Amino acid sequence: MDKLKLTLNKDLPPTKDWARLRLPNTWPDGINFKNPAQVAKLAKHLFSKRKPVVLPDNLPGLELIPQYVRQEFHQLPNGNYSNKITRGYINAFDASMLGTMQQQRKNIAKTLESCHRVLDAGCAGGSTAKAIYDRKSGVNNNPKEVWGLDPSPYLLKHAATAYPQIKFVQGIIEDIPFPDGYFDGISACFLMHEVPPKYIRAGLKEFHRVLAAKGKIIVVEPSPEQLKMGTFQLIKKFGWHGFYFGLLAKKVHEPFVHAWHKLDFPVELAECNFQVSKVYVDFPTKVFIAEKAG
Repeated sequence: MDKLKLTLNKDLPPTKDWARLRLPNTWPDGINFKNPAQVAKLAKHLFSKRKPVVLPDNLPGLELIPQYVRQEFHQLPNGNYSNKITRGYINAFDASMLGTMQQQRKNIAKTLESCHRVLDAGCAGGSTAKAIYDRKSGVNNNPKEVWGLDPSPYLLKHAATAYPQIKFVQGIIEDIPFPDGYFDGISACFLMHEVPPKYIRAGLKEFHRVLAAKGKIIVVEPSPEQLKMGTFQLIKKFGWHGFYFGLLAKKVHEPFVHAWHKLDFPVELAECNFQVSKVYVDFPTKVFIAEKAG
């Protein structure tokens, strides 16, 4: 906690008024869903080979968006870069996960309830950051200071509109725009499997840098069973949930998920000076909890 006090006067990243910021439309925003021809064109796009996203030249923070996230994750037209479809996808994601993410957000918030300053890395629509903020505690019972970090201006706009009490900043985990030791807690929910391994390692070093002594991190990711086990095995072990999540994992486009599951994440954490306290599977997720060791 002393480290937190020492960083009070250090410069913080500039923040935009994301909720009020007008972002340029991308091609999905021009789709007229009352026009059958346009809907058919969209359907064809969804089931064709994935394409790089198209970003407007006047998009705020364009230079902060790395090439590896300029992809159509999850069959999402133009990826995380549109005004309309990204808004719908935030809700659709939770629906597709059958309520499991709400429980995981509660678990994340409980794990970090003693933390005063928390960074939600890869915050997307802001739901995890909000859960952390709502969990009562913090240093000397002061209100929590919660920041959300994401490369997509469109997701940040949706998040800031929905949760004005949270602070949102554009950025990536391998270059976190905060001073050393500023946070005492970091969450990363369904982020790592969307990042190439070399950037995961760089991100863990950044987590270590921006965390105060004994700072906590909690990482929640899809469990490997969904891809590694066959359909019969999944049904036998997890029932119809096993069948559903196995099918979902195999059909949804995730360019780096196989590389993620090959990574020995506890070893990666240890090599970046984190002490792993708990690793467990809560199907369809796997949870890693660690503390800054040095």
